[in-house]
Amino acid sequence: MNHKTTEYQAFSSQIISWYRSNPRELPWRGVSDPYKIWLSEIILQQTRVAQGLPYYYAFSETYPSVKDLALAPESEVLRLWQGLGYYSRARNLHSCAKYIWNELGGRFPDNYESLLKLKGVGSYTAAAIASFAYGEAKAVVDGNVFRVLARYFGIHMDIATGKAKKEFESLANQLIPPSNPGEFNQAMMDFGARLCVPKNPDCSNCPLQATCFAFQKGLVKELPVKINKTKVKERNLHYYVIQCGQDYVWNKRKSGDIWEGLHDFPLEEDLMKLNLPTSEEPQIFQKKYRHLLSHQKLNASFSKLDIPLEKYPELSQWCEDEGYLLVAENEIEYLAKPKLIVNFLNDQGI
Repeated sequence: MNHKTTEYQAFSSQIISWYRSNPRELPWRGVSDPYKIWLSEIILQQTRVAQGLPYYYAFSETYPSVKDLALAPESEVLRLWQGLGYYSRARNLHSCAKYIWNELGGRFPDNYESLLKLKGVGSYTAAAIASFAYGEAKAVVDGNVFRVLARYFGIHMDIATGKAKKEFESLANQLIPPSNPGEFNQAMMDFGARLCVPKNPDCSNCPLQATCFAFQKGLVKELPVKINKTKVKERNLHYYVIQCGQDYVWNKRKSGDIWEGLHDFPLEEDLMKLNLPTSEEPQIFQKKYRHLLSHQKLNASFSKLDIPLEKYPELSQWCEDEGYLLVAENEIEYLAKPKLIVNFLNDQGI
C-alpha cells in the first residue's frame, strides 16, 4: 500500500468518524427510496437545508410517489414551489417525474450513467441517488466538497472551471470507500456545510487540522480559488396593480422566461399599449422591493389603478388580446407567483 493510498484512507476514515459523532437528523437520511432522495437533492440545489426542509415535507406529503407528482398539473407544482426560487428546478422536477412514470414505468434508473440522462439531473444529483439508493461508489462534488478538498489537499485550481471540476471529481472518487459510499458522501457534504464553512470555519474543532494544508500554511481564507465570479446585472421594474371590481389583471410569464409559468402584474411598458385616460391617477406605493436572482438584482416598485369595467370596457378586450388574465381576489392565492410578488401581496393584505 503506497503513501497516497494510506493518506486517502486516513482522510476518509476521519471524515466518516466525525460524521458519526455529529449526526444531523434529516428526513431523507437513511432512506433508500430513489424518489425521496431525488426530491431532496433537487430541492436542496443552491438552497440551505433550513430553507428547503419545509418544501421537502410539503412535496413528499402532497406527492408521496413519482406517480402522484407526474399526474399533478404544473401550475400546482409551481405553486407548491413558490418562494424557493430557481423555478426551472420545479419545471424539470415535474418533467422528469412524467418521463419516469410514462416512459420508464415509474421505475428510477438504478445506476449513475442512466440517472445522468434524466432531465435536471447532473453529476452531483446522479451520484447522490446512485450512492444513497443503490450503493454505487460515485462521489458527490458540490461547493461544500470543493471547499473541503481544496483546503485539505492544497488545490489552487479555479473551481469555476470545467478542468477543476474534473480534477476534484477524480480525487473524490479515489477517496470514496467502495464499501460505504453513501455514508462517505453524506459525511463530506455535512463536513463542508457545518464545519469547513466558507467564512470563519471551525478549525479549532476540526479533526483534520493536523494534516490540513490550508490550516498549516495559513491559507484557509484563500482556498478554494474562484476567479470567475458571476456578474450580476441590476434591473428596475415598475409594476401596475390593476383592479377591476373584485378582479385583478395578471400576467403569466411566457416560455423561456426565468419565471416561466409564474404570475406577476403588468409592467409599466406594457400599459403604454392600453392608452388609459390621463384622468386616472395611479396610487403609488412608497415601499421598494429588492430581489436577487442568480444573474440579476431586481429593484421593483408598484403603482395601483382602479378601473371600473363599465367605464373602460376595452380593458377586458385588451387583456384577451395581450394574453393577460382577470383573476378574482379570492383566487389569487392559487396562482404560482415569484417571491417578489408574494412579498408585495403580503404587505398589502391581498
